[in-house]
Amino acid sequence: MAEPTPRRNEPRLRPAPLLFEPAEAAADPEHFFDLESIDDPQALLDRATELTLAFRAATDRAVEFQAMAAAQLADPRRFDRLTPAAIAERAEWTEDYAKKMVEFGRELLRGADAEGYADPV
Repeated sequence: MAEPTPRRNEPRLRPAPLLFEPAEAAADPEHFFDLESIDDPQALLDRATELTLAFRAATDRAVEFQAMAAAQLADPRRFDRLTPAAIAERAEWTEDYAKKMVEFGRELLRGADAEGYADPV
């Protein structure tokens, strides 16, 4: 059963670290974080599950950073601010999704301000 995605105010779980693979291993399409070398199905399930959780956590964090960057780029206080259409083009999103990400980023930045972090804009 999948674990629920952590909410913004909940502490983040520390998943298994993602270790970068050497270039020659990454070039081999059969190689994936050394999973192909694990013979024991229980060990394979455990490691594959660790990687799945780590990738999900990394994805969640990356999306949050995308949203904060979009909000900063759309900030009306910036002389060089971007429109949602320009942000969408840059990030390969739809314009509607860009608008949602800008708002999500603003919420995240407001939360960071409330916690005492400076707004990087």
